[in-house]
Amino acid sequence: MNKTSNTPQRVIVTAAGAGIGRAIAESFYQQGAKVHICDISAHAINETLSANPSMRGSIADIGQADQVDTLFKLATAWMGGVDVLINNAGIGGPRAPLDEIEDDQWNQTIQINLNGAFYCIKRAAKFMKQQRSGCIINISSASARTGLPNRAPYVASKVALQGLTQNVARELGPFNISCNALLPGAIDNARGHKLVENLASERDQSIEEAERRRLSYISMRTRINPTEIGKTAVFLANDGRHISGQEIGVCGNSEWEE
Repeated sequence: MNKTSNTPQRVIVTAAGAGIGRAIAESFYQQGAKVHICDISAHAINETLSANPSMRGSIADIGQADQVDTLFKLATAWMGGVDVLINNAGIGGPRAPLDEIEDDQWNQTIQINLNGAFYCIKRAAKFMKQQRSGCIINISSASARTGLPNRAPYVASKVALQGLTQNVARELGPFNISCNALLPGAIDNARGHKLVENLASERDQSIEEAERRRLSYISMRTRINPTEIGKTAVFLANDGRHISGQEIGVCGNSEWEE
């Protein structure tokens, strides 16, 4: 790769030890980019790095500003800067009626899902503004459009993340920096299937019945492979570099969720 092309050189992906984050990191890695990942799990990081020998990574809780400082120091010391930031880190938060959610549960969800993204964008922006180029992608959720009962902190954090996306796109656009949000739907991985298993148990249904019900609210009646999210991120950072300020559903058109 060379700097005259649109191919990103230096990529940071948060919470990339497994799941969507790993799929995104590997999608960039397979395109020849330098990729630094972080995760709170040393085991997950080691597994991903073992499978991708030239990738690097470090432990970081992005809800802690000092740990984000360390992440960026390590990543940029190796890569010489950052061209692409993928804010993938997030937690599901509590699953309970609004009036039963503890204040600290609300605060923790907002701290990681929203504040953590801000911490990373703030630090990446300093590099991107200096070089007058960059791509920021925030991983939101189709639930931000449909709503999701008993998951108020999660949905609120993801809707807020989309608001942050819009403002970053406007503020940093004059520096040739794009910012978009990707909204994954029902993901075809262990975590996604576990959610359906939990619903089946609560409703005294078979897993097959619960899965059919879940897919019935998706126009294309399909789950999303994590690699689809990765490929969309690579597109936005390359051929789609002038797409900015958008909320892009990679979800088969999620109509509703429960």
